[in-house]
Amino acid sequence: MVIAVLQPTSPPTSAAARLGRTLSRLALWAGLLCAVAAALAGPAHRMELVPLNVALQSVRWAATVAIGGAAVALLAVLLTLGASARGRWRRRARWALVINVAVAAWPLYMFYQLQTLPHIHDISTDTANPPAFDAVLPLRRGAKNPPEYVPATAAEQRQGYPDIVPLQLPLAPSVAFDNAERAARAMGWQVVASAADKLRIEATDTTLLFGFKDDIVVRVMPQGSGSVVDVRSLSRVGGSDFGANANRVRAYLKRVATASGAA
Repeated sequence: MVIAVLQPTSPPTSAAARLGRTLSRLALWAGLLCAVAAALAGPAHRMELVPLNVALQSVRWAATVAIGGAAVALLAVLLTLGASARGRWRRRARWALVINVAVAAWPLYMFYQLQTLPHIHDISTDTANPPAFDAVLPLRRGAKNPPEYVPATAAEQRQGYPDIVPLQLPLAPSVAFDNAERAARAMGWQVVASAADKLRIEATDTTLLFGFKDDIVVRVMPQGSGSVVDVRSLSRVGGSDFGANANRVRAYLKRVATASGAA
């Protein structure tokens, strides 16, 4: 007697599952290419391989294509939910969705900030008498943003960043200045000038991805038995800083306050 051994067979692949497989493959490749384009845009500009407008356009188009890729990947996920779709197709579709969403998330967040944050690039703790730049002026030659403070900026800053105010310390100005200088160096800034006799510090901070350079001036003044620390951070390029200067000033003042025991 011959006993036939029946091997289990996979269910036939449906047309929807085959379409999902194709879409997941396309979305995955689109997401990977967009991720590479977005990731390399900043470093390429920082290394002076491409101009700024080309780098920004690369990020913008990468985000736009990634949004479409996310929609295609989501459709692929739905099409591969059936029993006839193989497990690796489902995983590929889900990875495609994750990658495309991740690529589009940062530019979309930046766009959201552009719509909600003040359209300014100059932040000062003292908007009535902001610290002026001096030592960094030769480094700012050719910069699109002038070093002079625009009074209209004060109103926008007060509305958008009401927490940016001078730091008052119960310390002698010389001690406060020492803490301020150490904090500036600890922030990774390039200190251009540090004058203990004038209680002033000027420095430049370079952003990580695109290499944007923002200039900072710190001023310490006596106030009663203590002192007050003022900071101004100004971008060299760009109409809006997406909150970068305000975040820098906040982080710096917090560091100085902690070092001075006033946090």
